[in-house]
Amino acid sequence: MLQGFFYIHDIIPLLVFAGIVAGIWAVLSMISSRNSRAMERLSRLSRPQSLADLEDPTRNKDDRFAGILETAKALSSPLMPHTELEQNALKTKLANAGFRSDAAPMVYSGLRLVCLLLFFLISVGIFVPGKPLGWKTLQWVVIFTGAGFYLPSIVLWWLRRKRQEEIFLTLPDALDLLVVCVESGLGLDAAMRKVCDEMSGHAKIMCEELSLSNFQLQMGRPRREVLHDLGVRTGVDDVRSLAAILIQADRFGSSIAQALRVQSDSMRTRRKQIAEEKAAKTAVQLLFPLILFIFPGIFVVLVGPAAINIMETLLKPQ
Repeated sequence: MLQGFFYIHDIIPLLVFAGIVAGIWAVLSMISSRNSRAMERLSRLSRPQSLADLEDPTRNKDDRFAGILETAKALSSPLMPHTELEQNALKTKLANAGFRSDAAPMVYSGLRLVCLLLFFLISVGIFVPGKPLGWKTLQWVVIFTGAGFYLPSIVLWWLRRKRQEEIFLTLPDALDLLVVCVESGLGLDAAMRKVCDEMSGHAKIMCEELSLSNFQLQMGRPRREVLHDLGVRTGVDDVRSLAAILIQADRFGSSIAQALRVQSDSMRTRRKQIAEEKAAKTAVQLLFPLILFIFPGIFVVLVGPAAINIMETLLKPQ
C-alpha cells in the first residue's frame, strides 16, 4: 500500500511557477483595464461636455468604485450562473436575505471563490507541511476546501432564514394596524406610511419593505407589480398571499379593507394551527431527552440501592 505520492519539496517549483503566472496575469489585467478606462475617458472628453454628462451623469461618483466592481466581476465570473433562470433564482435568494443591489450576485460569487482559495491555502498550510501527500492528506484538504466553498451559502441561508422569521413574526401587528388605518378612511399608500411610522422601532425589516413598496408606488409603478415584488422580495408565504389578495381586490374593484380583514383572520387561523402542531410534536420530541438523559438517572437512583443490597447478599459467605 502506498504511504504517499510525494513530499512538499517536490511541488515547490510548481507552486512558484503558479504564483509567477498568477502575478503576471494580474499585472496584465490591471494594465488592460487601465488602458480601457483611459480610452473611455478620452472618448468622453472628445465629445461635448453636455452630451457626456447626459450619457453618464454619475461617472465621477462611480470612478472610485469602478476598480472594486471590476475586480468582483472578474473573480465572480467563473461561479456566476449562466442561464437567466439560475441568475433570477440567485437574485431572489439575495433579495430574501436583504441584498437588493445589482452587484450583489457578483459580490456573492466572488466571495465564494475567495473563500474557496483561502480555505485551500489554509488546508495546505495545516495538513501538507512535513507529511507525504497521501490519500488521507488529500481527503482532509478536499473536505476543508469544500467547507470553505459552501460557507457563504450557509451564511446566506442563515441570514435569509432570520430575516424571513422576523418578517413572519412582525407581520400580524403590521396587518392589524393596516386594517385599522384602511377602515378608518385612509388609502392603501397612506396606511402603509402610517404603519412604517408607528412600527419603525420594533419591526425595522417589515417597515423597510413597506417603505420601499410605498416609494415604488410614488414613483409611478403599477400597484400590481409593486405588490408582486413585495411578495417575491420577502420570500414569506404570508406576504405572498397578502400581496395576491390585494392584487385581486385592486383588479376587481372590491373593498381593500374587507380583503385585509379576511387575510388577517386566515392568518390568525394558520398561526393557531402552527402552534397546535408544535404543541402536538412536543410529546414526541421529549422522548429522546427522557430516554437518553433522565431515565438513566432515575434508574440509577431507584435501582442502585437495591442492586447493592442484592450484591452484598449474594457475596456474603454462607
